[in-house]
Formats: sequence, C-alpha cells, structure tokens
Amino acid sequence: MPAHPAALTAATAVAEALSDPRILNQEGLNGRARPQSLAGGAVGIALLHIERARSGHGTDTTAHAWLKIAATQPVSTGANANLFHGAPALGFALHTAGQTRYQRALAAIDRPTGALTRARLAAAHARLDRGDPLLMREFDLIHGLTGLGVHHLRRHPTHPITRDVLAYLVRLTLPLPKGPSSGDTPPWWMPTGLSGEPDPAFPQGHGNLGVAHGISAVIALLALALRQGTANPPVREALERLCAWTDKWRQDERSGSWWPGYLTVDHAQGRMAVPRPRPSWCYGIAGTARAQQLAGIALGDVARQAAAEHAMISALRNPDQRVLLPEIGLCHGKAGLLQAAFRMAHDARDPALAAELPGLAAQLATQVDEPLNDTELMDGAAGAALALHAAGTGTLPASAWDAVLLLA
Repeated sequence: MPAHPAALTAATAVAEALSDPRILNQEGLNGRARPQSLAGGAVGIALLHIERARSGHGTDTTAHAWLKIAATQPVSTGANANLFHGAPALGFALHTAGQTRYQRALAAIDRPTGALTRARLAAAHARLDRGDPLLMREFDLIHGLTGLGVHHLRRHPTHPITRDVLAYLVRLTLPLPKGPSSGDTPPWWMPTGLSGEPDPAFPQGHGNLGVAHGISAVIALLALALRQGTANPPVREALERLCAWTDKWRQDERSGSWWPGYLTVDHAQGRMAVPRPRPSWCYGIAGTARAQQLAGIALGDVARQAAAEHAMISALRNPDQRVLLPEIGLCHGKAGLLQAAFRMAHDARDPALAAELPGLAAQLATQVDEPLNDTELMDGAAGAALALHAAGTGTLPASAWDAVLLLA
C-alpha cells in the first residue's frame, strides 16, 4: 500500500522520545510502574522498538534496553500472568523480536507459560463439566485462554498445547452439559457485567461481542488458526456457530453495518434497542469488523468478507463516528481504528478501503505531535506510533506485533 511520510515522521518522533527507558521515571508522564505489563509498561514500549528494528528504522540496542527493563523483576507466572502481563507477555515480545540471542530466555519462559496454560485449561474444562456459566477471565483476550492461545499460536502453532487451547474454545461454543440453554443466551453468555464482576445493572449477565473481552476474539483466533492450516474440522464448525450468532445481531443500516459491543437479555428479547458502540478496537467496528473479515477469509465466505469491509469503509467515511474517538490509543482511540483498517485494507477485496487510510493517519499524526503525556502501548503514544509506523511505511508489521490485538 502507499506510504504516508507524515505518519512515519510522527511515529519516528514518538519512538525517539521513548528511546531511553529512564523516561518512565520523569515527572508528568503516565506510565504504569509494572515493567512486565504489555498494556502499560516496558514490554509494550519494547514492541515499538522491536518493530522499528525489524523494519530497518531502529536499532536492536534500543529494543534490548526496553526488554531488559521488562525483565528486571522476577517474571510473574501466577494468577495475574496473561498475554498482557508477566511471562506470556514477555514471551510474546521476545518471540516478535525474532533474534537467536533470546532463544534461551524464551525456552525458560515456555515452561511456566505452558504450565499456567495447562492449569487454566483444566479449570475451564472442570467448569464446563459442572455446567457452570462462563466467567470473563477464563476465556477473554486480555486475561484468559484466548490471549494465551494468541501466544501459543504464534510461538508454536503445531504444539499440543496450541491444539488443546483451540479444543477448549471449540467446546466453549457447545451447549453446557447440564440444563437446557435458552435460545437467547448461548453458552458463551456471562452472568456478570462488562467488568467481569457481578453488576446490578446486568442482573441477567451479558453476551459480549467485543475483541478485548468477548466472543469476537474467539472468532478471530479460530479464523487465524484455520487460515494457517493448523486447525481441524471442529474448529471450522465452531467458527461457523459463532458467526451465525453474530450475524443475528449485525445491524444493517443505510450508512453501513455494525455489530453491538454487548447484549443483555432485554436486548436479546427485543425489549430494548441494541446499543451502538464507538468505532474502537475493544468493543467497536475496528475489532468486530476485522474478526468478521478474518472469518470470511478463513471460511471462504466472500459475502461475509465483503460485509465486514463495507462496514469498515462506512465507519471511516462517517465523520460522526470518528469524532467519537478523541483518544490516540489502540484500545479506545484512533490508533486501534487505523491499525485495524490497515490490516483489513491489505486483505480487502475492495480497494476503496485503502483510500480511506490517509485522512485518518493524518489526524492521528497531528494528535501525537503534541507534548508526550502518556507512554503506554494500549492507550498512549507507543501504540499510536506503531499504527502510524505501519501507515507511514505502507508495509505490514515485520514483527506482527498487532497479533496481540488479534488483527493478525
């Protein structure tokens, strides 16, 4: 795709401002004091420098400095370890670096990451055996087994543990063994609110269609596994079941289709209008449309792919949608929309999608050309710089860093 020099200039300026890890100690900067955090710590900023080094725009030395900071403390393998924190997060970053000097460290991380994945798979299958409802932290991208599946699919796609995570996700789409399921509440319905905790505003729980915490992450991961040729027929069948459910809730309007970020029983039973989310990655069109496009490609479903691409084009062309993303970040802001659109444009059947990227990239570049107040990957400058780097070079990420968002 065409390169956008202004976007690359903005990305380079951010990367240079974030070249020294000591910046995290400067007063006035928002950076979480958790080196092993991919979302808000050194691991996430390391991804920016890894991508620049692998694409020929930076140095391995800078990337290594940030990785070294990330590994200064004992690496977490406990209850708080997941794709975005601790051993799996550091393992993901080291794998994206693609350097032989990290193979020993990766091997050391593989053992505890495999052990915690096995433990969580055992707990998840025990929950399914009991017929208990699904909890968000069991399966979601940020904290759960879908996120661990991202790491394993990238690190060792044919390993038994990758197969077992996919098998769990297949089982997640099947009716619970105890008690009839309501037609309005599929087996991936959760008895909690959007935080994953009990919430009086969600007395009957919710069905989550987002990527950060919902079923679109499962759609994307199953589609990627199928597309890579590492999946079996049950994976395809599970993907088709999930797509059929999301099809039921796709909202088709003259201005373009969209998917809700979540549903309650009142929405599912038609007592309340389905809410339209912002066009963000976490709950909105940036995440859900890419998941649907990936599913369409994996299943050979041309109509699904076309619908996803048209939905993204419509969102990018709608100024009322863009104004809903005043933030710069990957999770809630313009960077997530830009990176999702960039990936979709690369795979698109419709060239019109690529034509919408320069305007969004220019907006984001202007926003990051301000005092650097937030260094983080998911909500701050590091993530915005990564999205601008892709648009600025016009090439797919050499490190595939955006696999952490299930965009690749």
